[in-house]
Order: sequence, then structure tokens, then C-alpha cells
Amino acid sequence: MMLETTIRGHHLVLETSPRLFAPQAPDRGTLAMLSCATFQTDEHILDLGCGYGLVGIVAALEAGSEGVVMLDVDTAAVAIAARNAARNGVPGIRTFVSDGFSRLDDAEYDWILSNPPYHADFSVPRLFIEKGFNRLRIGGRMLMVTKRKDWYQNKFISVFGGVKITEIDGYYVFMGEKRQGSYAGGKKAKAPKSKSSPASGRA
Repeated sequence: MMLETTIRGHHLVLETSPRLFAPQAPDRGTLAMLSCATFQTDEHILDLGCGYGLVGIVAALEAGSEGVVMLDVDTAAVAIAARNAARNGVPGIRTFVSDGFSRLDDAEYDWILSNPPYHADFSVPRLFIEKGFNRLRIGGRMLMVTKRKDWYQNKFISVFGGVKITEIDGYYVFMGEKRQGSYAGGKKAKAPKSKSSPASGRA
């Protein structure tokens, strides 16, 4: 199935699937999160849990595709996201199948964006926030959108030392900025082993 939409002036034609998140129309939470991001040319950007690739494609159209990475645990989602990147003129985006950060060694991101599953427990967003902090450069930012506030607010503060919360359309968008190399609570962040991409390449 195909979806056509215009986001931030970009007309997108996106392949979707009933098994993927928000197949009929762009998710309002994802759009809220994107509205809080300002991408600059040549920034290093990660779409964490990319689904069919909407966030990463918008980022690549604005910052250039060479610095953009999209990953998801779902093999089918990554394959569709890669096709959508090519379809929308940004084939240079790198796409990976990865459970969180497990198969991605890149670091020094300017932006990490994620719309995590928030109807289950907090194990996935906890991992994303803690490990995401490690993958940001100093001054890099993590954006996360949910419909729940208290746990995410406390977690961002404990890791980043502060958080900016924007409420849009019934969603909370959390922004944490990395200002030091260790977690705010004093725990030293564990750096990735290397900054090279996994050998598997594009899915």
C-alpha cells in the first residue's frame, strides 16, 4: 500500500504495510516530534525505530542523506524504509536491521529521534535513552515522543541532567542535550567500541 503526504514542504510517496506502525497516515506523535527538530546541512542523524522511514527521509531531505541512518528491529520495515528513501530522492541513507543499538557502532550523532512503544513497560525507552546518550556528540540532542510524561521526564533528567518538554496535540516531546561525557547522576557513559558501520551494510 502507498501513502502520499506533505511534511515541512516535502511531498513524500511512501510504501507502507498493515503490519507497520501508522500505515494509513503519518502518526501525529511523529509529526509533533519532527516539529521540534531543526536539521542543518551535513548533520549526523539517527532515526531509531524507523518503521517505513518517514523521519529519516525528512531529515535527509533537509540535512543531506550521507549523514542519516535509519534502523529498526523489523527486517520488513527496514527493507521498506530503504525503498522509500530511494523513491523520495535520498538513496544515500544507510539502513540497518538492529535491536536498538546492538548492530550499530556509529557515534557522534547530532540528533537521535525516536517514537518508542509506550503502551508496554519501560525497558525499550530506558535502553534507547541510556544508550542513545552514549551515541551523541557533546551538544547532540535526543528527541523522543510519547503520551506519558512522568517516567520519561525523570529518566531524561537522570541521564541528561535536564529536559525540555513540549506538549503538542496530546503528545509530549522530550528533548535532552548531551553536555558532558557522563550521565547526570554521575555514572560514566560507556562509549561504543568503534565508530565504523556494521559490515552488513544496507538491508
